[in-house]
Amino acid sequence: MPKVLVSDKLSETAVQIFRDRGVEVDFDPAIGKDKDRLAASIGGYDGLAIRSATKVTPKVLAAADNLKVVGRAGIGVDNVDIPAASKKGVIVMNTPFGNSITTAEHAIAMMFAVARQIPEASVSTHGGKWEKSRFMGVELFNKTLGVVGAGNIGSIVIDRARGLSMKVQAYDPFLSEERARKLNVKKVELDELLATSDFISLHVPLTDKTRNVLSREAIAKLKPGARVINCARGGLVDEAALAEALKEGRVAGAAFDVFEREPATDSPLFNLDNVVVTPHLGASTSEAQENVAIQVAEQMSDYLLTGAVRNALNMPSVTAEEAAVMGPWLKLAQHLGGFVGQMTEEPIKAINILYDGAVAEMNLDALGCAAIAGVMKSTNPDVNMVSAPIMAADRGVKISRTSQAKTGVFEAYVKMTVVTGRRERSIAGTVFSDGKPRFIQIKGINIDAEIGRHMLYTTNRDEPGIIGALGQTMGRNGVNIANFTLGRDAADGDAIALLYLDAPPPDSTLEELRKTGMFQSIRPLEFDVA
Repeated sequence: MPKVLVSDKLSETAVQIFRDRGVEVDFDPAIGKDKDRLAASIGGYDGLAIRSATKVTPKVLAAADNLKVVGRAGIGVDNVDIPAASKKGVIVMNTPFGNSITTAEHAIAMMFAVARQIPEASVSTHGGKWEKSRFMGVELFNKTLGVVGAGNIGSIVIDRARGLSMKVQAYDPFLSEERARKLNVKKVELDELLATSDFISLHVPLTDKTRNVLSREAIAKLKPGARVINCARGGLVDEAALAEALKEGRVAGAAFDVFEREPATDSPLFNLDNVVVTPHLGASTSEAQENVAIQVAEQMSDYLLTGAVRNALNMPSVTAEEAAVMGPWLKLAQHLGGFVGQMTEEPIKAINILYDGAVAEMNLDALGCAAIAGVMKSTNPDVNMVSAPIMAADRGVKISRTSQAKTGVFEAYVKMTVVTGRRERSIAGTVFSDGKPRFIQIKGINIDAEIGRHMLYTTNRDEPGIIGALGQTMGRNGVNIANFTLGRDAADGDAIALLYLDAPPPDSTLEELRKTGMFQSIRPLEFDVA
């Protein structure tokens, strides 16, 4: 039974989901704030469910010997060292949809608040003043809203803004023309959005590319009298530059729910009459907190129990349906990688994976990760689908893939080619109707080999006596052959043999085979067939 630690405040419903699904769970919301106690305890868990208080640092990950998945109930994962998790082979998930409506509604509310100066007017009226003439606002009707980031939350803001009869335009490098038409939004470049929008609302994650997307230079390009709303992430805006523009009147107002440093006890935007601020309340509704808690429990349970991966930030997602269908193909990909990894002693420069037939319609990102993991396991047995692409990139290995319609007798097959400074080595395989992966080609030579835990691969010239030499040598040394497969490219040409053995062959047995002089190469192999 997998075991999960919940180290932040999470709803009892979510905790119960773990238990109902057959996952053992420890609920300890205080441990997330004690990094030393967390590091001391994490080694006994397969999963860690968090919100924002727990910091998943390299120190915590170094102690997480059994950890397979970290699930963040929410969108932001600033508190998780994703590169360190990836190198450790730990999947990092978030729940990007559970609080989408709540966050979008908060952005709309902040837009109303800054347009009508509602917070200041409320304070004034509570103070017994009646300063009706002081608080002259503007309508949202017929104003132009510029949305930076038209993803899940941004698209909801677009929909709500159109319901308010605003003119909406969006900047998003990943927004297709077709998607823009469906959203009924005008797609523009950032400079045009800045120069023509009355309101600007940010809805992008914080990355190296989006950091300071509203820089001092960008703020100088804003339409005079514009108002800026940020309910996305701190660090997207140069707060000091925006404060200057607000004081000078070039920008009419701003509404911020997030800040570069949080908890924000000080900011250049504080104490300005034309700025509305809230303490990161974008996801703070009872509905949103319940939704993200339930989602993270379901996602983590699915992964730990079925292998399904949803909303992972450091590996391809795999649905439960895909996991059921692709299971044998993922195993095949690992075995193909395992073969070339064990056969290749010199540094690998490139890996190409060819998908033929029905397999080309599957989740190729996941299959690729499995294949690369198989290669990398030859030098690091702890590598997995998460850490393998990182390891390959660190070593400068170029990864490519090709997909094509059915070309041969098999309904589908996968072929892997590894390139080194000295040679290319290829192997192909398929999955039969019984769900068992098979090797079908090595070095361009066709075979039909069942894959077992212990195998022996040999190459030789096609000549009489090979089968006898292999069989007699194994027999004399008490090594039982479960399956025996031969292949050749032509009579008297190159030939190969794959033996599926019940146990690994002793070194003395391999040396006896070498002394026959009949073999060009002899290589014992081991595969994880569990």
